[in-house]
Amino acid sequence: MKPSNPWIMAWTLASAGALALATSGLWAAAITKYTAEYGAPAVELVRDDGKSVWFPQELDDGRPVLLNFIFTSCSSVCPLASQTFAQFQRKLGAESKTVHLMSISIDPEEDTPARLAEYAKKFGASPQWQHYTGTLAASVAAQRAFDVYRGEKMSHTPVTLLRSAPGKPWLRIDGFVTPDELLREYRNLLASK
Repeated sequence: MKPSNPWIMAWTLASAGALALATSGLWAAAITKYTAEYGAPAVELVRDDGKSVWFPQELDDGRPVLLNFIFTSCSSVCPLASQTFAQFQRKLGAESKTVHLMSISIDPEEDTPARLAEYAKKFGASPQWQHYTGTLAASVAAQRAFDVYRGEKMSHTPVTLLRSAPGKPWLRIDGFVTPDELLREYRNLLASK
């Protein structure tokens, strides 16, 4: 049977291949890591529980922070990044209660708090892993502050940011990091605190 749309078939095969590579760890060599100083913009975001929050205060609540940027209708980068956070959270076990995982939507016009809550549930997010939306201006300001803004959502790339404590530099990981690598980088970051 001939496929009705060869582009859909090609995209499906490419996505399946990317998922297999990313989850197998074969893309691990493609990541780059470096430390950087970032400042949180003074913007208001809305958590997946519907509460409006001040972004700098959410980042500086005293806990180590892992941060990424996602959108709920994404079918490539975001599910992989979210699955990595989910597995990281599970691997930490009880220690996960001391870490703040933050996922900020780059599509706030579609990603309502309810939609983010549903997305979070799909990945088994604990109360320490919160998802944020807000105005388009607030989302773009957060993206620009962490140098992840790419002009439009379909151009985004996988970036994970880690910080051991307020006032400390961020570890930036570009590329698909595995849960084990993320756990190792997290533990190294805490050890150097």
